[in-house]
Amino acid sequence: MIYISEEQSAALASHELAYAAAKKALMAAMEPGATIFPVLKAHGSDPQNIFGVKSSSDKNLAGLKVGSYFPTNDAAGLARHGSIILLYDQSRGRISYIVEAGLLNAYRTAASDAVATDTLARKDASVMALFGTGHQAEYEAAAIAGIRNLSKILVVGRTPEKTEAFVNHLREQGLPAERMDAESACRAADIIVTATTATEPLFDAEWVQPGTHVSSMGSDAPGKQELPPELFQKAKLFCDLASQSRVAGDFQHAEQDAILTPIGRVLMGETNGRTADDQITVFDSSGISLQDLYMAEAIIGLHQPHVDLKGLKT
Repeated sequence: MIYISEEQSAALASHELAYAAAKKALMAAMEPGATIFPVLKAHGSDPQNIFGVKSSSDKNLAGLKVGSYFPTNDAAGLARHGSIILLYDQSRGRISYIVEAGLLNAYRTAASDAVATDTLARKDASVMALFGTGHQAEYEAAAIAGIRNLSKILVVGRTPEKTEAFVNHLREQGLPAERMDAESACRAADIIVTATTATEPLFDAEWVQPGTHVSSMGSDAPGKQELPPELFQKAKLFCDLASQSRVAGDFQHAEQDAILTPIGRVLMGETNGRTADDQITVFDSSGISLQDLYMAEAIIGLHQPHVDLKGLKT
């Protein structure tokens, strides 16, 4: 068994590596034999400290990720999010690799957004409205800046002080960020990304302009909600996995007869993405385990370039 620490995996991570891994995973999820198992949710002795297990398998990989969200870490000055990925050696039925993936998880989530946005947003899209000022929002900004030439990143946050601090942090990274209210940001944007823990819509559907692409990245559990359901009625809807999106993603708030297109089908050329410049597209990322497994595989390939990974395959 090979163990890759948080420090080691973080040092090898990049948006480019994550983009390639996420794209492979989103397509792999559509292949025959790929299975995404139901998410197991749990919590610590303090119920606000939660963790969950996401597992999956396909013709190449099998394994799981344990992800945690501990808000009580704030008092200790520690990150709220934690993650660890376990990959099986399928020839022997034992864990072959353990990869600590706290930072990898941020890259992985942002990468699925980047892949979907790159596929669905207009090629000339240049103004991004970003809802959220936390750890994940930073990675969303950088990932989208990597696939579109952004002239503005309009940041919408809950408190002026935290929003301004986040804007300054993005500017230090060379990103064109500025603080803005929700309505003005939505009306000006051709890309809208939400990366929050919201349980109700963050903006009104009427604020979203024709031709805009919208990505919901924060809705990953029952009861969460970032987007107004009215938006779904005038948009073309895409997701990572339809069955999971209807239960834990933002599309749990969509009509039951709403047509959800897995982005993997678009990537494989099996169906169309955006079909008109004035069309509104929505991508809902509930987060699938295969993304974690393919991220781990990519990191292992860099960390152990001479190791034969064939034992991971069936």
